[in-house]
Amino acid sequence: MPSPDQNPRIPCLAMDPECSQQLPALCAVLTDPRQPVTDDTCLEKLLDWFKSITEAGSSLLLLQENPCLVELLFHVLKPQNLSSRVLSFLLRLAGVFASQENCFQYLQGDSSLFVASAAGQLLVHILGLSMQGPSEKHPSPQACDWPASAQKIVGHIEESLCATATPQVTQALNALTTTFGHCHSPWTQALWVRLSPHVASLLEKDPIPAAHSLVDLLLSVARSPVLSSDCGLWETLAQTLSRLNPAQAGPLAMGILTLQDCPQALRAQALGILLQPLACVLKAAVQAPRSPGLLDGTEGDSVAVDTLLSSRSACAGLLCRTLAHLELLQPLLQRPAPWPQAPMLWAVVTILRFCNGSASPASDVGGHLCAILAGCVRVQQAALDFLGTLSQEPGPQELVTLVFAILLEYLTSPDSSPTVLKKAFQASLKWFLSSPTTPGCCDLDPCTQLFLGDLFPVLQKRLCSPCWEVRDSSLEFLTQMVQHWGGQAGFRLALHTSEVPELAVQLLRDPESYVRASAVTTAGQLSSWGLYAAPPSPEHPGGQQDSLLTELLHILTTDSEGFPRRAVMQVFTEWLRDSHVDVAKDTERFVARVLQVASRDLDWEVRAQALELALVFLAQTLGPPSSCCPYAVATPEAVPPGLLPEALQPLCRVRLFEFVFRALFDCDRPVAQKSCDLLLFLRARATPCSSLQEAGGSPDMASVQAALQRWQAGEQGQPLGNLEPQAVMAVLRSVDLEGLRGALAESSDHVEKSPQSLLQDLLAMVGVLGKNEADCY
Repeated sequence: MPSPDQNPRIPCLAMDPECSQQLPALCAVLTDPRQPVTDDTCLEKLLDWFKSITEAGSSLLLLQENPCLVELLFHVLKPQNLSSRVLSFLLRLAGVFASQENCFQYLQGDSSLFVASAAGQLLVHILGLSMQGPSEKHPSPQACDWPASAQKIVGHIEESLCATATPQVTQALNALTTTFGHCHSPWTQALWVRLSPHVASLLEKDPIPAAHSLVDLLLSVARSPVLSSDCGLWETLAQTLSRLNPAQAGPLAMGILTLQDCPQALRAQALGILLQPLACVLKAAVQAPRSPGLLDGTEGDSVAVDTLLSSRSACAGLLCRTLAHLELLQPLLQRPAPWPQAPMLWAVVTILRFCNGSASPASDVGGHLCAILAGCVRVQQAALDFLGTLSQEPGPQELVTLVFAILLEYLTSPDSSPTVLKKAFQASLKWFLSSPTTPGCCDLDPCTQLFLGDLFPVLQKRLCSPCWEVRDSSLEFLTQMVQHWGGQAGFRLALHTSEVPELAVQLLRDPESYVRASAVTTAGQLSSWGLYAAPPSPEHPGGQQDSLLTELLHILTTDSEGFPRRAVMQVFTEWLRDSHVDVAKDTERFVARVLQVASRDLDWEVRAQALELALVFLAQTLGPPSSCCPYAVATPEAVPPGLLPEALQPLCRVRLFEFVFRALFDCDRPVAQKSCDLLLFLRARATPCSSLQEAGGSPDMASVQAALQRWQAGEQGQPLGNLEPQAVMAVLRSVDLEGLRGALAESSDHVEKSPQSLLQDLLAMVGVLGKNEADCY
C-alpha cells in the first residue's frame, strides 16, 4: 500500500497542529442537534478526506495525535438524535480511530441505508487495517491469534449470519462480499475457512434468507485468486444452484459461466439452469423443433414452468432476465461449448410469436403462455435485443428466413408499440449486416434482397405515422441502411422504386424537432450517395426544385429548436470533409455562409460543431497534417514561411479567424476549449517557433488586440473586420494559448481542498470561528 505522500489523489493526509486543535470542536458541533449543518459541499469534501485517511492507513497516527477524540466521539454518538448525513460523517470519522468497533453493530441496523452502507464499508476497512502486519503473511484460522479489533468484527459478522432477521444476514453477507472483492491477502482464506460453514447453513433454511446477497458473496469468493482453488467452494455453488428458484438462480448461473477456472460439470449445470425457461417455451409450441442441446439435460424444468405460469409479471421477469443473461454470454470467448445457437434462435422466435399471438400452443402450458405473454412489451423488447445479438452467427438459411419473417411481422403490425418497433428496426439492421454476400459480388444476397422488397412499403407507412417516435425511428433506420448499402445496386434499385426518399425529405418540415433533426441526417446521407430527392420550392410548387444545401441553410438560420440546427452542422461538416458536390462548387462561399450563421447561434453545441467545420477547412487549406489527429502531441509539419501568407488568405477571406477568436472567449467553456485547441494547431501548423518569434508587427495589430480585450471583458459587439495573415500571426504570438488552455481545463468548482480550510469553513458556518478566521470559498 502506498504511503500517504505517494498517493497522488490525496493532497494532504498528515494532520497539522491547527487541524488537531479544531477537530474536537468540530465533532462537538456536528453532534449537537442545536447546531444544524447546512453546507453539504464542505461536509462531503471532509467526509472524502477522512475516508482517504482510512484507506491509506494513517489512522493510528491520527489517533496518537488526538487521543481525546475517541472518548468524545462515542460519548455523544446517539443515532436517534442525528441526521443521516451527520451520523455518516461521525461513523467514518470513528472508523479512522479503529478502536471501539462494537458501535458498528448498532449503526449497521440504522434505518437509513446511507448510514448502514457506510457502516458496512468501514467494518471492511478496519478489518483490513487491523490484519496488516504479521498476521497478513501467516494467517491463522484461529481467531484468538487475530488482533482484538479483527476478532470483534468477525464475531459481529458471525452473529449476524446466524441471526433470524433477514436484514442482519444481508448486512453480514454484503460486508463479506466487499471484503473478498477488494482484499486478496492470504488472511482472507483463513476468514473464509472460519465463516463458510455459517454461509453454507443458510442453504438449509426455507426460504433461503437474503438469496441475492448470498449469490453476490459466492461469486465474489469464486473470483478471488486466493479462494477460487477451494474445492468446497464449487460444491457449495452447485448446491446453491439446485436450491434457488429460477429467478434467483439465473444471476448465479450467469456468474458461474463467466468464471475462468470453473469445473466443466458446474458449467454444464449452470447453462442448463439458464436455458430452462427457453426449453419450457419450446415445449409449449407446436411449430418449435425438439432441438437437442437445449431441451436435453435441463432438469427441474417443472419449477421453471410453475414460475412462468404463476403470473404475468413473474413470467415476464424470468424471460427478460434469461434473455439478458444469454445476450451478455453470446459474444464472450469463455461461453460454454458447444453453444446451442440454433435452438436459442428457435426459442426467441417462438417467444416473439407467443407475444404477438401467432404461435400455435402444443399443450395447456402453451395456451397459458399465449394468454400471459400477449402484447407483453417488456418481453418483446428483450427478445428483439437478443435476436439482434444472435445475428453474429446466423446459422442455416431456413433460420435466417424464419428471422426475417418474424421481423417483418413486427414491423408491419399496427399493434407494435413505438419502443418495440424501434427494437425491431435495430434487430433488422443487425441481421442485414450479417447477411452473406454472393461469391464474387458485393451486392446483397437474394434472401436480403427479397426482404428489402417487402420492407420498403412498410417503411413508407411508418414514415407517415401519426406517432412522432415511429417517424423518428424509421428515419434513423433508413439513415443506417443508406450508410451501409448506399453504393450497392440492389439496395439503390429497391429504394428508387419506393417513395421512401421523397417521404423522408418531406419530414424536414415535421412539427416535431427530433424528427426534423433525424430527417436532416437522413437527407444528408441520401445526398452524399446521390439518392436525394429535392423538395419542391415553395415559390415554384409545380416545377423548379431547391437544392438541399439551400434547405439546410434555411433550417440552420430559422429553426427554433437546437436539435435540427446541430444536425445541419454535422451534415455540413461531413460534406466538407468528403468534398460533397454542392460544397465543392464554391467551398469558400459555403464555409463563409455557414460560419456567419453559426456564429450568431445561441446553442453552444452548434457553435462547437462550427469550430469542427472550421478545423476541417483549415486542415484542407494548409494541407494534410502529419498526424491523423489534429490535437496530437506531435507537432504537425509546418508550412514554409514564404508560402504562409498565401496559405492563410483563404482562411482570412471566409472570416474564419474572427469566428475562432470570438469563440476563444465564449461563455460556454467547451466552445472556448475547442477554439483554443484549433488555434494551437494552427500556430503549430502554420509556422515553426523560430519564425513565429521573428514575425513582425502589423498595422491592424493594435485594433485587433483592443477588440480581443473587449471581447474578453464581455463586449462582443464590435467586429474585427478583414484580417490579414500578418495580423493573425501577430495575435497568435501575443496570446498565451497554453496558459488559457490550462485555465479552461480546470473545473468550475476548483477550490481550496485542504483539511484545515474545510474545518474552518464548517466551524465558521456555525459561528465557532469569527468571520475573519474563515477560509470560505
